[in-house]
Amino acid sequence: MMFRRKLLAVFALTVFLSVAAVAWLVSEVTRHAFARNDDERTAALVTQFRREFNRQGEEVGRKVQAIAASEALSQVALSLNRSPADSGPFFELAKSTAERENLDFLEFVESGGTIVSSAQVPSRFGYPYPVDAFAKFPIATGQGAFLKQEQLQEGNALGLFAVRVTQVGERPVYVIGGRRVDRQFLSALDLPAGMRALLYQNLGDHFSADLLIDPDPNAADNLNSPHKNAAQKLEPLIDAVRQYSQEMTAVVAWSGNQAEDEVFHAIPLLGAGSGWENTRPLLAILLVGNSRRTYVELKRHIRSAALLVGGGGIVLAILLSSWAAARVTRPVEQLAKAAQEVTSGNWNARVEVSGHDELAQLADSFNHMTAELLGQKERLVQAERVAAWRELARRLAHELKNPLFPLQLTVENLIRARQQSPELFEEVFRESSKTLLAEISNLKNIIGKFSEFSRMPQPQLRPVQVNEVIRGVAQLFQAQLEASEHAKISCELQLDPYLEPASADPELLHRAISNLVLNAMDAMPLGGKLTLSTRGRDGKVLIEVKDTGSGMTPEECERIFTPYYTSKQYGTGLGLAIVQSVVSDHGGSIRVESAPGAGTTFVIELQRG
Repeated sequence: MMFRRKLLAVFALTVFLSVAAVAWLVSEVTRHAFARNDDERTAALVTQFRREFNRQGEEVGRKVQAIAASEALSQVALSLNRSPADSGPFFELAKSTAERENLDFLEFVESGGTIVSSAQVPSRFGYPYPVDAFAKFPIATGQGAFLKQEQLQEGNALGLFAVRVTQVGERPVYVIGGRRVDRQFLSALDLPAGMRALLYQNLGDHFSADLLIDPDPNAADNLNSPHKNAAQKLEPLIDAVRQYSQEMTAVVAWSGNQAEDEVFHAIPLLGAGSGWENTRPLLAILLVGNSRRTYVELKRHIRSAALLVGGGGIVLAILLSSWAAARVTRPVEQLAKAAQEVTSGNWNARVEVSGHDELAQLADSFNHMTAELLGQKERLVQAERVAAWRELARRLAHELKNPLFPLQLTVENLIRARQQSPELFEEVFRESSKTLLAEISNLKNIIGKFSEFSRMPQPQLRPVQVNEVIRGVAQLFQAQLEASEHAKISCELQLDPYLEPASADPELLHRAISNLVLNAMDAMPLGGKLTLSTRGRDGKVLIEVKDTGSGMTPEECERIFTPYYTSKQYGTGLGLAIVQSVVSDHGGSIRVESAPGAGTTFVIELQRG
């Protein structure tokens, strides 16, 4: 990826992550703030509900106490204390008294547990009051109001009750009065905007939408509306409260629109305790709903703002990256281009310097570096030339010195023979002539090799079947490899039958491979195995010449292609240098793989023709 694109990606990613982090942080802060506000509003509404509960409970208690202390109840008590007792005249007393005192429930029960009069169910007259409840009347008379389920002809109802006693004579009369806790009770609550209170009467073992009391039956989203099963969505929350009898909170989704969701706090309402009941039964559940519309709309606004800011930030990142590219990446690209030119051999590459910042300093340092490298290159070339001439002179002196010494001795022998033994001169002359001719031939051979190395021709490249060249080299040396005067060297060809032609000069390639074969034969004076192989790889043609000789050390491998370097007792050190020169002129490469005792392998890579 180009630096400019990386810079754009970094800018865009930075803007995106920053906006996303801010949006997430604002959303979390908003969520916590709304949750805290919901809790506070719910707590305030529950406090208001308890205050209204206590107010109406105190009012019910006062009214029941006033009824118990009234003259009418005293008359009832006196009548019931006479013998025989007659409760018939008081059949409708409870109903008329309840209407006068604005009570929904009112019953008079004599000390034996028989109902004297009932306002809510007049037909109970003369029937015994439930034994369990009646047994706790003496305790309840000293308590405040309490919740109680009341059984009516049309079904059960939840009420706020108080019990008081009229004590006249030996047979007291209990007064049980109360008011409904229903839609009217909830309507008395002052609900803030976006909140509502519902009441679920805990009757039966299973959830029923009919037991849910909504204070606003005409509301559009009434839970008891026949065209919606909205109330069923509260069932899991109500069942959880019924199971654990503790406060629960849940988000209720009425539809696919999150703005219509509500957070409901469910508060259990228990019956009387402290002796009134051994366990406090769950009689009802107060449901306080908080609309999430404001929060959802705010969250949408935050998301929209984040998208808007993020989009603007990305556009800004593109502009900034373009500016940065013009300011930063263009000089860097110029430096990279100049470095590539230096790599390709153009040591005169320069970078334009503008400004005084770090990039300008870098460009100036680069120009200074290339100037230094160019100077060092020239000095190195001169030093290499001098070293090459010195090495050539040393090698020539060494090579010429060896044959010159026998020549000198032979001439001196001839002079001595001429002076001391003229009769033996002819015989000495014949022997000395042979020696002189042999050494002169050796000198001509040495001079010819040096001349040959200096006159290496340029290759005439054309598509060549390398396998044919290898077969020609093997055939050329077959007799020499199998000669009886030398240790036998076996030759194995491993040629790729599908090898494509290489771009090469067949004569020069034949010469280079022949030199490698001669070098391998010299490395195996005691015999061994010579392997010539070819194969194709990555669009190139590979030639391998492998021997099983004594191998070479890493130091020898590094110097093996140096002109005039040789590890042999007799040799000019030009054979492998000629091979490297030929391969280099072909645009290929040669390398050596060897280790002491593991043989040597020369690998030539040529371009495919």
